[in-house]
Amino acid sequence: MPAIYGDAIALTLKLAGFSTLILLLLGTPLAWWLARTRSWLKGPVGALVALPIVLPPTVIGFYLLVVMGPQGPVGQVTQALGLGLLPFTFAGLVVGSVFYSLPFVVQPLQNAFEAIGERPLEAAATLRASPLDTFFSVVLPLARPGYLTATVMGFAHTVGEFGVVLMIGGNIPDKTRVLSVQIYDHVEALEYAQAHWLSAAMVLFSFVVLLLLYTFNPTGRRQGELAR
Repeated sequence: MPAIYGDAIALTLKLAGFSTLILLLLGTPLAWWLARTRSWLKGPVGALVALPIVLPPTVIGFYLLVVMGPQGPVGQVTQALGLGLLPFTFAGLVVGSVFYSLPFVVQPLQNAFEAIGERPLEAAATLRASPLDTFFSVVLPLARPGYLTATVMGFAHTVGEFGVVLMIGGNIPDKTRVLSVQIYDHVEALEYAQAHWLSAAMVLFSFVVLLLLYTFNPTGRRQGELAR
């Protein structure tokens, strides 16, 4: 692949890395709550988490743009704090990516937590382990396959984003132009050879990621179905 795409590749990997880390931090307590709660809110919250699977990315990007814009509630807060506006910045891309890829992290984690069952938790309770100790000593090791699936799916899904990042980040070289937007630029300019280079690389990347996931983490095959 030509070296001129180095900036777009680096920005895409940086975005995917930051977004995946935040998704794991936010998704773990949310998935644990969804797996354990009996509240009537489980249905509505689960539906909200899964919404990006069925909503067009441009819809998510549009509403995030409104919320984070000058007249939006988030935009007014960030301006009052002296942080400026999030749209058309890398931070804005991260926010959009977290919203768009949330179900691809939360659902595998929720499935992993639900598969653990009650017996390991009850055994830990009989040994007087605190809830926090039980989570880190029992739940996390047993849920390791789910974390692997969530990490891979969240990272790969963020790498392939287009609609959300274009709406929120625009097309600013070295700042918000990720690989998917770079492909769009080439197609618009009828530069099909360059678009082919990047598109073929994305196809290969996606195939290798899923192949490794299905080969070394068989449970990821079932949990990864949500990406279809």
